[in-house]
Amino acid sequence: MPGTGEILSHSRRFPVSETVKFWYLKNINVFEGLTAEEMTRLDEMTRMSTIRPHQPITFPDEVTKNIYVLKKGHVKISRIDADGREMILEIVGPGELFGELSLLGDNAEGQTSDLVQSLDDVLICAIRSDDFESMMRGSPELTFRVTKRIGMRLRRFEERVTDLVFKDVRQRILAFLLRYAEEFGNVRDGSVSIPLHLSHQEIALLTGAARQTVTTILNQLRAEDLIDFSRTGITLRDIAALERESGK
Repeated sequence: MPGTGEILSHSRRFPVSETVKFWYLKNINVFEGLTAEEMTRLDEMTRMSTIRPHQPITFPDEVTKNIYVLKKGHVKISRIDADGREMILEIVGPGELFGELSLLGDNAEGQTSDLVQSLDDVLICAIRSDDFESMMRGSPELTFRVTKRIGMRLRRFEERVTDLVFKDVRQRILAFLLRYAEEFGNVRDGSVSIPLHLSHQEIALLTGAARQTVTTILNQLRAEDLIDFSRTGITLRDIAALERESGK
């Protein structure tokens, strides 16, 4: 469909069959409550693709008329300053929207300031902003769900800013681990296991710390038996103790 193809230009993409695409759309929470007719219309106006890990989805200053829905995997949304320094704004997981500022009227020209990259194997759905706005005008339930998700993301961002202002570096890392566990963790035998898609450098960028400081504090927490970690994930062993120390 014209207008949804730019996400295919940056790296190898692997198209998803129409039947599978419709199933994935139907099972994304933000689309719950849509009628069969609305789902068919949505299916016709979207393009869904898989993206390999660590590939760009949008670049800063790129003109895009799309919003995106993430069905599988995780993406990193960053800003890059004039000196090439990165600031990570958000880690987005399955079922989340991104590029939605165009829905708020803040992106009339379709130009993005964000670098969006896949962290693992991603299944992504691209929808033209004007098509999605048209659907929202006809569906109060969809409008409510989208607005609620935007509000939740803004609240998470505010929490991070508060952490940067009022907490020391160890508390900030603890708060990050707890938020990450809340969003992406799985409870098992009283502990919370989190698949880790981020490097220590990326955790440092999210917490306002140096990479070596992140490594040191994670090792301290493991020595204190509060967490354990490997290349693939982190396990939080004592949530209550972590919450007390983080000031949550």
